[in-house]
Amino acid sequence: MSIFPPMAGSTQQAIQDLKEYGIALLPELLTGDKLREARDAVYAGPTDDADNGRTPDRYLIDYGTGNVRVWNLLNRGLVFVELVQHPLVLELLEELLGPRALLSGISANIVEPGSEGGALHADQGGYPPPWPAEPQGLNFTWLLDDFTADNGATEMVPGSHCREDPSEPPLERPLPATAPAGTVIALEGRVWHRTGRNRSGAPRAAAFAWYVRPIYRTQENWFLALNDDVLEGASDELLTLLGYRTEVLGTVYGRSPR
Repeated sequence: MSIFPPMAGSTQQAIQDLKEYGIALLPELLTGDKLREARDAVYAGPTDDADNGRTPDRYLIDYGTGNVRVWNLLNRGLVFVELVQHPLVLELLEELLGPRALLSGISANIVEPGSEGGALHADQGGYPPPWPAEPQGLNFTWLLDDFTADNGATEMVPGSHCREDPSEPPLERPLPATAPAGTVIALEGRVWHRTGRNRSGAPRAAAFAWYVRPIYRTQENWFLALNDDVLEGASDELLTLLGYRTEVLGTVYGRSPR
């Protein structure tokens, strides 16, 4: 398989595309003021980090310094709190990962002009093989700028989750996933992909929400990382995604923390 699915017109089509391609294109989930709010917050992130003395380690899958990572988006704007619990996202999580999935992290990547891109990887690559027959995580990429073949659109190998051993890098050349800003690309955890090279004259940005089955440790330590305003009035869905509402793992004296 070497092509991408078309834009999904329904939840059932998105589910089918994720099973067949490992990828689903979800159109216009972020538009208008919400798109501008999310985009502005991400582009303000590097300055905010510098002003507050945050110097995160260089991400291992990035080449050079042209990929600028912005971590912990939940603290950078309540718009991201809305995105991580979007109804369609929750539906797809329930279908692909089962109940009580966790939000492992939500970060962003600004790919600057001249960036050399990133290393080919699968998001569940940190889990030891052999991998189970079902995905252990789902990535939702929120496009804050248009993704083009020239500006560093994420390059993917559709169908790479269906190989006999999906933990091994595929031989196929990854292809750029092009789509307009506001699109969300759902990507199951065994699909191999990488940040593309930016040969255009402008940066491009995207936010990445990575969810995992509840047996895995999350990428972000939410109990230490979150600002109080994120948790004030948080929905049951958000508390579950963050591990504050649980049934078995992560209890305090045998009870859910919230």
